[in-house]
Amino acid sequence: MKYFEAKKARIEIIPMIDIMFFLLVFFIMVTLHMIPDAGITSRLPTSSTAQSMPKPQITLAVDKTGAIHVDGKVLAPQQLTALLKSKPNTDELQVTIAGEEDVSLQQLLSVMDACRVAGVTKIGLAARQGGGSGQ
Repeated sequence: MKYFEAKKARIEIIPMIDIMFFLLVFFIMVTLHMIPDAGITSRLPTSSTAQSMPKPQITLAVDKTGAIHVDGKVLAPQQLTALLKSKPNTDELQVTIAGEEDVSLQQLLSVMDACRVAGVTKIGLAARQGGGSGQ
């Protein structure tokens, strides 16, 4: 009489695998947000019309002496051009220049020229949202 035979219990592992993949993706996403962005601290100028931009692939910091900081290294404009040229798809590369309040316009333009010589066309200037005079 097969009707009264007890079925052997089975453990389904497919749902357990799904849960493990979900946990793996969750912990990877949490870990990515825990890694701090490296850089130097600077006093950005303020602008009343500052807008948020998409996250750049490269952030350049320019201090008041005109030194260019990239990933903890200080570069000259020629070295910056060589670094950017070594990147793939320079025409799609997004660069943000974060200059301190005391940086002269000439220093910012020399950094922008170094980026343009490398073929970068998407260049942004970092600013803090603030009450600029708007003039």
